[in-house]
Amino acid sequence: MSGHNKWAKVKHVKAKQDAIRGRVFTRIIKEITLATRMGGGDESANPRLRKAIQDAKAANMPASNIDRAIKKGTGELEGVHYEEATYEGYGPGGIALIIDVVTDNKNRTVADVRHIFSKHGGNMAESGAVSWMFEKKGILTFAPEGRSEDELLEIVLESGGEDLKYDPESSDILSAPADFDAVRAALEQKGLKIEKSEIGMYPKNSVKVEGKDAGQVLRFMDAIEDHDDVQHVYTNFDIDDEVMSQLAA
Repeated sequence: MSGHNKWAKVKHVKAKQDAIRGRVFTRIIKEITLATRMGGGDESANPRLRKAIQDAKAANMPASNIDRAIKKGTGELEGVHYEEATYEGYGPGGIALIIDVVTDNKNRTVADVRHIFSKHGGNMAESGAVSWMFEKKGILTFAPEGRSEDELLEIVLESGGEDLKYDPESSDILSAPADFDAVRAALEQKGLKIEKSEIGMYPKNSVKVEGKDAGQVLRFMDAIEDHDDVQHVYTNFDIDDEVMSQLAA
């Protein structure tokens, strides 16, 4: 089981819905604004914007918020100038992380992220030090709802997906980035309810974390995710489900 799915499960178990929703809205608004500025305000011609709008609707974001974010991206409304950055590093227990941020002040954000790493026993690394452990993939997360691994694998292959990372509670389907939209559409036609989808970094292998390191990893991940400028966190830790539930309770 990859760190991607493990961390998604932790956040579901913790269920801090009000705080999570606030962060989700902030992140989506930033993504819509940046996607519009980079590729224009026509979602039919801008796949990144189209995906961001899909995420906004899935999160029940009001249409007026979406419209304002697009207008800030096109310059019709005054807004903050955002930039993207990616940081890599190692956390407690030797886990690897890739962190995508969107910020209006890179110097402030990198200092904040470095402080979080240091406080929790990790360290930031040079670009490329960690990314080789991950692959860029379309990642579609869903609940199997009683379907067997064999049944789901057949659906995945018929839909053009590359691989299934099975878990009875929350599974991932991987696709080539170029096939992402087509695979998602095919899966939904076959009755799978996709809970989350993105083109992101998926770990090639996982790192087992046990004992006191497990709690330290979850505290570290909480601190990273809580930062306002952090958009995505990709990691490769593996913690047993029983330990995960105890720590997340």
